[in-house]
Amino acid sequence: MSEIHGLAVHAAGAHLLPYKYDPGELQANEVEIKISHCGVCHSDVHLIDNDWGFSKFPFIPGHEIVGSVVAVGSGVVDRKIGDRVGVGWQADSCGVCEWCRQGDEHLCAKSQPTCVGRNGGYADRIRVNSRFAIPVPEVLESENVAPLLCAGITVYSPLRNHGVRPSSRVGVIGIGGLGHLGIQFAKAFGAEVTAFSTSKDKEAEARRLGAHHFLNTQDTGALKKVAGSFDFLLSTVSADQDWQGYVNALRPKGMLCVVGVPPSPMQIQAFSLLGAQRAISGSPSGSPRDLHEMLDVAARHGVKAITERFAMSKANDAVAKVKKNQVRYRAVLAN
Repeated sequence: MSEIHGLAVHAAGAHLLPYKYDPGELQANEVEIKISHCGVCHSDVHLIDNDWGFSKFPFIPGHEIVGSVVAVGSGVVDRKIGDRVGVGWQADSCGVCEWCRQGDEHLCAKSQPTCVGRNGGYADRIRVNSRFAIPVPEVLESENVAPLLCAGITVYSPLRNHGVRPSSRVGVIGIGGLGHLGIQFAKAFGAEVTAFSTSKDKEAEARRLGAHHFLNTQDTGALKKVAGSFDFLLSTVSADQDWQGYVNALRPKGMLCVVGVPPSPMQIQAFSLLGAQRAISGSPSGSPRDLHEMLDVAARHGVKAITERFAMSKANDAVAKVKKNQVRYRAVLAN
């Protein structure tokens, strides 16, 4: 096989530079994908800057990948050359632990992220275990579907796995790269949806995306007015919040699920959980099973990311805009 060409970071915080590597022999369970699009996720920025302390350089970022299968390993029976597929945060797992056996491969202790310890999607091609190359429905545009492979599944999985249904009253906290997809999926589930934002100018767009109500959290006392109102609150923000206020906004048996990562510990009064049997949870990306289902739901309900396209060669420009929160709502690189 020929070399793979991409854009790699050689030191923490450095610019992406052309880089090539030899992927070796195609393994029996792998597919090789010719990449057409790759989203730029905030996780890529954290890895580029080594904010989490485990980046190893040089490496090629990227884990919101769409492309076509151009080679299949000898043991692959579920994918064929020419298939359009998507790859998210995960590229492999052990396949034999209890989590893999029950379809929760994303919880596998030996889970292999797509661009941690290996080269990701800011490139012309990539190889992954075929089970993590998810077929993309024909009606979905590659540019708009790329961010669904990480941002989309991150909001879809908790809605799905915590039982959101048409009777549910759901709040989505933050209208950004994650939140604008969370609103769309919550609407697809038939729930009554409230968008929470510090930006009043996002109200019209939140309603177009499917929110029935809008709450400006900059308004003094806004959270108190909705105390005891929600079955499920999904926090997509990476900033400190009035967490106690959000817990108080839950109905009995309600849940606050965190998918954004705020910088400070969450301060919660235990009695506010005990008295009404409320809960707080977190959720990572999602399993291949959930990815398959999410893409089918997106195809049927017209869920898509709002994107800004950059040529792959302009990846540094895209990363810079994402760092400054200047993209509404997801940057996507195109080969």
